[in-house]
Amino acid sequence: MAAPSEIRLKRAEQALDVAWADGARFRLPAEYLRVESPSAEVQGHGPGEKVIVPGRRHVGIMRVEPVGNYAVRIVFDDLHDTGIYSWDYLRTLGVEQDTRWATYVAELGARGLSRDPPPRA
Repeated sequence: MAAPSEIRLKRAEQALDVAWADGARFRLPAEYLRVESPSAEVQGHGPGEKVIVPGRRHVGIMRVEPVGNYAVRIVFDDLHDTGIYSWDYLRTLGVEQDTRWATYVAELGARGLSRDPPPRA
């Protein structure tokens, strides 16, 4: 997969805008990127090990760092920074955004979890 033609961090919108030379464009919210992180912490080490990450409604992106010529590392303000988002994975997240998001929200509901962070004591 070719590199995106543009990656733009939209801090105020808590999103990443990603565009490709073929005209595909996606706005990927920080919360979505965080809960779909390609890290082992979220994806696990094998099929069926994916972790549902609750409480990230207000997560933001602190910075986006290039990783070679094939990916970016996203550093979130909850200090999660271990996911390497390859160009293929970013494109997949854009194409499958509606389906993946609906599945995530349904999983939260099924487990009695929330997108909102727990109240502070």
